[in-house]
Amino acid sequence: MTEYVVLLPGNEDTWATTSEEEKQRVYGRHRAFQAALAERGHKVTGGAELHHSREAKVLRLDGAGGLQVTDGPYAESAEQLTGFYIVETSDVDDMFQCVAILAEGESGGIEVRECVPMSDPNS
Repeated sequence: MTEYVVLLPGNEDTWATTSEEEKQRVYGRHRAFQAALAERGHKVTGGAELHHSREAKVLRLDGAGGLQVTDGPYAESAEQLTGFYIVETSDVDDMFQCVAILAEGESGGIEVRECVPMSDPNS
């Protein structure tokens, strides 16, 4: 099986003002997405909704070998990464059909990337 990450961009400020009723509709799409994956033999191995990017920290090494930590997102834009799923599948095209459930009602795109397999440090 191959592992993919499903990246969910969104406008965080719009989400902050979204009604509770609409948020529940969005969460319902996520439940339907997860159910479709399970029914079709795909496996969710991780994922999360992310807090607002204003709570993010950016880490960089300074010129003296120290660590510099600053507030805020790495990139300033209205659209930020709002969540992700990690999915194992042997049928990426079928997984795309499941991802389409999340795309309903969204104006932006959902990015899917194949994960580079991690090498075993013990081998």
